[in-house]
Amino acid sequence: MTTGTPKPDLPSLRAVINFDLPGPTISRHVYGHFAEHLGRCIYDGFFIGDRGDVPTEGGIRLDVVEALRALRIPNLRWPGGCFADEYHWHDGVGPTQNRPTMVNSNWGDVVEDNSFGTHEFMALCELLDAEPYISANVGSGTAREAGEWIEYLTRSDDSPMARLRRENGRDEPWKVRFWGLGNEPWGCGGRFGPKAYAQVARTFGTYSRDHNGNKLYRIAAGASTDDYQWTEVLMQELGFAIGSGEATGPGVGAYDAISFHYYTLPGTWAQKGSATQFDTEEYYRTLAEATRIETLLAGHSAIMDAYDPGKTIGLVLDEWGTWFDVEPGTNPGFLYQQNTLRDAIVAGVHFDAFHRHADRLTMANIAQTVNVLQAMILTDGAAMVLTPTYHVFEMNSGHQDATSHSVDLLDEVPSVLSGERAVPHISTSASSKDGQALISITNAHATDSAWLEFELRGAKVAGVAGRILTAPTLQAHNSVDVGDAVSPRPFEDVRMNGTTLLVRVPQHSFVTVQLELD
Repeated sequence: MTTGTPKPDLPSLRAVINFDLPGPTISRHVYGHFAEHLGRCIYDGFFIGDRGDVPTEGGIRLDVVEALRALRIPNLRWPGGCFADEYHWHDGVGPTQNRPTMVNSNWGDVVEDNSFGTHEFMALCELLDAEPYISANVGSGTAREAGEWIEYLTRSDDSPMARLRRENGRDEPWKVRFWGLGNEPWGCGGRFGPKAYAQVARTFGTYSRDHNGNKLYRIAAGASTDDYQWTEVLMQELGFAIGSGEATGPGVGAYDAISFHYYTLPGTWAQKGSATQFDTEEYYRTLAEATRIETLLAGHSAIMDAYDPGKTIGLVLDEWGTWFDVEPGTNPGFLYQQNTLRDAIVAGVHFDAFHRHADRLTMANIAQTVNVLQAMILTDGAAMVLTPTYHVFEMNSGHQDATSHSVDLLDEVPSVLSGERAVPHISTSASSKDGQALISITNAHATDSAWLEFELRGAKVAGVAGRILTAPTLQAHNSVDVGDAVSPRPFEDVRMNGTTLLVRVPQHSFVTVQLELD
């Protein structure tokens, strides 16, 4: 730990962290992941069968498993996404050679052979030591089909689905907590209106039963971006009356959480922009869209607070991340994009917002884990690349299940104007757990560094260690050809001056500071 007073070349931003005033716990599940039958996420990403050039267990790539275990991945959402609402789970169990094929009409119009199904997914979760989050087919499926899937997964006696599971090679049931009631029902999941979907969610939630002490956490599929009406209708369908804080209607208990989706893109859905070829103006447009997550979390939470001030119903952001045009020469339906330092900055901004809304946000799932959109990992045959976003997850892993502490900024944070939105130079959050504290800092400015002075109240600091993720350019990325151009390294520009932590945060960087507390 270095002590003393630096001589900053820029005005300092002052902040206070009250470690003696604990906030809500940051659920580890806000660091969740998403794996859909889309492009090369499942096949070539997680699952390669008996290809032989990479170590596997049951066809699952062990190099990918090892990398994700290092992130302490808490949960994995599957099988979709849009794919979930055309997936019939019976097609993905039993001997592989007997499984019927299907057309993956949403993603590339390719034939799905169902060689990766329920048993393979649950084996993957066991290897990852991650909880499964399974999305039931509401759009083209039935409540009976969903209920039988839960019976198949979790029942231990001689019920019909438990017998079928044993016939397919699994004696003991699994534990499954997170259960999604469809996906994007306003779009690819059936084109429902909010009222119609809310009633269907009640039905599916009712017939997705708890077996053998396996308690489901049922998640109703929610809004796109800022469709607050959707969230309000779902709260009303549970029987909440504004201000009562108690659900008394016929929908009580049908679901335990409400989701929403939000993607960050600098352009339009038709022309999203390149993942690697962008200028500073486009960089700031991307960050302006990323910072909207704070407004969206606050907006959906405010609706829910009006009905449920006790926060008994969770908010779930089960799809988030950057969405750019696919890499040239790749299938446009496979959504394969590179991942630059810009993506890491976007991730840092999101996690700070997640930490600030830990009282309501119970889960978040980045889209997606391997080879799709803002991925953790890119694979190329036997080779595997860890992306800049992967490193943000790893550097931030100490926040999982930690106690949040508000970071109160005493000075106005400078910002860059992008269109009608201001992009703050600095985003930061803090937490503590088991005698350690973690402070995360993102400097989104493309060219300017910043000094931060954190007054640490209610904590005695015995040691300080910093890490930094940055690169010479915003467009820097990792690949098989260039190697690890963007990876964490020790950061020395942190020091204590009495009870004040002094940090110089370079331009376009993500920094974490770990404090050893007495």
